[in-house]
Amino acid sequence: MKKALVIGLIAALVAAYFLFDLGQYLTLDGGKRVAGTIDAFYAENPALVIGGFFLAYVAVTAASLPGAAVMTLAAGALFGLVLGTVIVSFASTIGATLAFLASRYVLRDWVEARFGKRLKGVNEGLERDGAFYLFTIRMIPLFPFFVVNLVMGLTRIRTWTFVWVSQVGMLLGTLAYVNAGTQLGRIESTSGLLSPGLIGSFVVLAFVPWIGKGIVGLIRRRRVYRGFARPRRFDRNLVVIGAGSAGLVAAYIAAQVRAGVTLVEAGAMGGDCLNTGCVPSKALIKTAKAAATMRHADRYGLVPVEPQVPFRETMARVRRVIETIEPHDSVERYEGLGVDVVRGRARITDPWTVEIAREGGETQRLATRSIVIATGAEPVVPPIPGIEESGYLTSETLWDAFAERDEVPRRIAVLGGGPIGCELSQALARLGAQVTQVEQGERVLAREDEDVSDLARAVLEEAGVRVLTGHEAVRFEDGALIARGAGGEVRIAYDALIVAVGRKARLSGFGLEELGIDTDRTVSTDEFLATKFPNIYAAGDVAGPFQYTHAASHQAWYASVNALFGQFRRFRADYRVMPAVTFLDPEFARVGLNESEAKEQGVEYEITRYAIDELDRAIAESETRGFVKVLTPPGKDTILGVTIVAAHAGELLAEYVLAMKHGIGLNKILGTIHSYPTMAEANKYAAGDWKRAHKPERLLAWVERYHRWRRG
Repeated sequence: MKKALVIGLIAALVAAYFLFDLGQYLTLDGGKRVAGTIDAFYAENPALVIGGFFLAYVAVTAASLPGAAVMTLAAGALFGLVLGTVIVSFASTIGATLAFLASRYVLRDWVEARFGKRLKGVNEGLERDGAFYLFTIRMIPLFPFFVVNLVMGLTRIRTWTFVWVSQVGMLLGTLAYVNAGTQLGRIESTSGLLSPGLIGSFVVLAFVPWIGKGIVGLIRRRRVYRGFARPRRFDRNLVVIGAGSAGLVAAYIAAQVRAGVTLVEAGAMGGDCLNTGCVPSKALIKTAKAAATMRHADRYGLVPVEPQVPFRETMARVRRVIETIEPHDSVERYEGLGVDVVRGRARITDPWTVEIAREGGETQRLATRSIVIATGAEPVVPPIPGIEESGYLTSETLWDAFAERDEVPRRIAVLGGGPIGCELSQALARLGAQVTQVEQGERVLAREDEDVSDLARAVLEEAGVRVLTGHEAVRFEDGALIARGAGGEVRIAYDALIVAVGRKARLSGFGLEELGIDTDRTVSTDEFLATKFPNIYAAGDVAGPFQYTHAASHQAWYASVNALFGQFRRFRADYRVMPAVTFLDPEFARVGLNESEAKEQGVEYEITRYAIDELDRAIAESETRGFVKVLTPPGKDTILGVTIVAAHAGELLAEYVLAMKHGIGLNKILGTIHSYPTMAEANKYAAGDWKRAHKPERLLAWVERYHRWRRG
């Protein structure tokens, strides 16, 4: 009703404009006639004329009617330069704000629902640079006054920002028009006011806020670097600290653009992913799946057998997998690419200097234009009484510890119900261990939807894992973990204890604290991945907010390119479409929003769910557990998020990642040919289910009548 009243008021103003032929007064000739006949009345009733003119100007601009330019000229003719400028300046701002608010109130929700994704980047830009951006377009008369008001109303720019920037930004243009109006009798056409020279002057003025922004940035940089002596020359263009996923990519990019780059690593090349994370865990998971297949061979028409697990050989296979991949991340490869690889510990001593304690004992100092911090993360070990004496292992230390064992530890306690804890629990249980998994929260994989967490628990228990959710680890004593749940304390004896409650950024020992670089749980960076020092960047787990190898590589591109070429252009890191996979069997994969997040954020959605047990390839391979769940806005095929539980879910997810990245909806996925029989057909069938749920029933009823008529 309120929106209807606003629309009705605007419609009434527009109708009055045409009904009373007010347009005749808002032309140049009409303005001259009015100015010529009203002078005497204005002399006797100045307050009445000023008030009436002010209100008329507000009404014209609020209703986005043509004629504001002529009224500005008339203000100069009637009231002179000073008073005319004051009247028009405030009336135009008030009218513009009313038009802005009307557009926001009536149209913004509809526009955001329809073009929300496209507007997101605009709104983020206005959040940062809204005042400068609006100031620029306000100073260029080439941009229609009313269009700016209406378009800005569709964005998330603050109302007060719009008001004060409009007031200031339009002042020069107002002065020019009012001044011209003082010579109204000599003006033959409003187009003469917008000569190329005048417009050029306004364009030059429009760069003033951006120049000002640059000056502010320069002042801030001088303040940040105060107290540090900048080297006269540099040994390197870039020094990268850490040779994990982020560091390797950053060094690779620098070498490809022929920059002088040094990569410093104190541990093993390849970082956690190659040596203690992604690669060894996936190798172990594959062996565990083979064992589970043998144990359940009757699913495939074979005689099931209990697998024999020579654990030392199992772990030797994991080592061989790492060694096969190692050359991809080796010193030799990167030196061949042109990277100076140094083995040692790096410490930043000032914004342009990195001191390296090399393996041989000597110290090297490098002056560098830019630095990328890519020091990764390490396991969190909670301060539980007795944990230091418990003999605990982490996702980093278990590989060496297990490599020396002939048999799988008989009893394993796993502390943590996140992706790492779940993956290790299922794999080790399948290899014959009695695994007890302890999670303080009420669900495993707690970031996922409840139905996904429930399925993950069922998969773990099917493998033989004893899952204790809602249990807090309270102490360790006599080779046992004591956990407290709703039913009291539980004693969990173990032969091996794995702590997998999360990971934290590696922040100590690199000189960050001494330089005053902000570190809370991660290195604090801006949207360009720069720290407080514009030439020092961070990427990967140390920067957050994600702890995925692919996120680290993604960030490394932005950090290295901005570090090397930021003086020309900097790129904001783009996290809009970030996939994640938990490598249980079946796999759990997700991109975008799930139901829980959509509800928390107040995003309206509907669900399309396709069951994997309907898919021919899944049936043929006896891999029928799981589903594809797609979230879309009501009635639209735009993909808000996808969760897939299935064999090879990580591969299936890639199509949706591509679709979301490039704005492809379910209709186009449905119209894409998928090979038969493949697991990827699940994506097409999910799109088909969405299409069936949104078929045009009324149109189909008429089509049915048409076909009936055609049959006679």
